[in-house]
Amino acid sequence: MLKKDRAEVALKILNRLYKTTPIPLDHKDNYTLLVAVLLSAQCTDIRVNQVTPALFKLASTPKAMAKKKPDDLYPIIRPCGLAPRKSRAIVELSQILIEKYNGEVPENMALLEELPGVGHKTASVVMSQGFGHPAFPVDTHIHRLAQRWGLTKGKNVVQTERDLKNLYDAKHWNKLHLQIIFYGREYCTARGCDGSVCEICTTCYPNRKKPFIANKP
Repeated sequence: MLKKDRAEVALKILNRLYKTTPIPLDHKDNYTLLVAVLLSAQCTDIRVNQVTPALFKLASTPKAMAKKKPDDLYPIIRPCGLAPRKSRAIVELSQILIEKYNGEVPENMALLEELPGVGHKTASVVMSQGFGHPAFPVDTHIHRLAQRWGLTKGKNVVQTERDLKNLYDAKHWNKLHLQIIFYGREYCTARGCDGSVCEICTTCYPNRKKPFIANKP
């Protein structure tokens, strides 16, 4: 089976299983989405959603957050991990939004990536889920699944993102990255599927005998 055929198999199965793709992180606007995505680094969406109500009660706008100190945020977001770094980043990016962007989240990938604590993946999520622009956020989970399904041989998330964008039309990107995340959590988990168990893996590689070991990013 060619790579493009495996890509079609995956898309067909994902579209059947996940007709709708609700955004996993609770938010009310692009600012709270940006903060939630920043918090989700090395943390589950479930944990982030448990933490953000208290955080946004403290401050839910750039103007309000810019007046806080990192120590005000730390005890609230501590369960998300990397709390000292994330606390500083949230306060600093809020101050920058006030100073440079009139309190608005910039609708621009490069400008988003300049904000403290905001990498390419976080910026991609905001561009796709917040602004609706075609983007394909790739984290370690999507990187692992794309390798299992034979959609990339990328050694890192940058290469995997490039390969997935080349395989799929841009009209699919925003929905597809969420579909892959949902499928990975439900069917193709790190422990539950070794590349020879779930429907996509077995359809793409019916003769695979040995567990598939992905390249780590």
